[in-house]
Amino acid sequence: MTATTPQARPWRGVLVATALPLNHDLSVDYDRFADHCAWLVENGCDGVVPNGSLGEYQVLTPEERAKVVETAVAAIGGQRVMPGVAAYGSAEARRWAEQARDAGCASVMLLPPNAYRADERSVLAHYAQVAEAGVPVVAYNNPIDTKVDLVPELLAKLHGQGYIHAVKDFSGDVRRAYRLAELAPALDLLIGADDVLLELAVAGAKGWVAGYPNALPAASVELYHAAVDGDLATAGKLYRQLHPLLRWDSKVEFVQAIKLSMDIVGRHGGPVRPPRVPLLPEQEAAVRAATERAVAAGLA
Repeated sequence: MTATTPQARPWRGVLVATALPLNHDLSVDYDRFADHCAWLVENGCDGVVPNGSLGEYQVLTPEERAKVVETAVAAIGGQRVMPGVAAYGSAEARRWAEQARDAGCASVMLLPPNAYRADERSVLAHYAQVAEAGVPVVAYNNPIDTKVDLVPELLAKLHGQGYIHAVKDFSGDVRRAYRLAELAPALDLLIGADDVLLELAVAGAKGWVAGYPNALPAASVELYHAAVDGDLATAGKLYRQLHPLLRWDSKVEFVQAIKLSMDIVGRHGGPVRPPRVPLLPEQEAAVRAATERAVAAGLA
């Protein structure tokens, strides 16, 4: 277990769940990835979250997954890097947390057990084992994909035991923010889905683990800060302009959509690895039109 102070919460702010640039032969382009991490920070983002689902970690080899973390740390420093350490087994997830720790990362992000519908005791044991790696853990609640729901009551238990220090919430249920603040006021809530950013920022979120800043970092950062600062006139306008793109973060094809937007704005997104497949023509047309509108509005 680890302790944090208000001054040492590297998961606060805008941390981009990075897409992973691939070459045409589907190999990882590490040079482009390093450049991408640096570009995001240059455009106002506070850090990156490699090896999340947007980074296609499930289809990386162990060697690739480790090198992705090392590349990000070399590009922008470990304080700014919070790798995903999800795995089917707790022992493997702990090993990935140890790898991140040894690479110099200041925190890691961890899904609950996701090979089966885990009960509360299994979830607690899972986070307890990974916390033993000695690097602060941010929980990731994604009940849609994992079938395990980290409800506020369970998150409060995990936080009370010292296993987690923040949670990225992808449930889409904004009401949970207020319940969580009552049960665990010191637990940082991070926005986990781009298309509820404004609602969760108003509800007191301390950060955003973000998807669409991969393509539109500066405008996204402006939106986030306006929202958390209570500048609803600025935030509301940007949110309406960006929402046709932000909502793709909650769709099955979010990786393909964000990579396409990256390509359109001049950043290399590239292809995806199987079993993902390219967007359907009508999906590509919708993403392309929304991205081009954002570019025309000066948001790229």
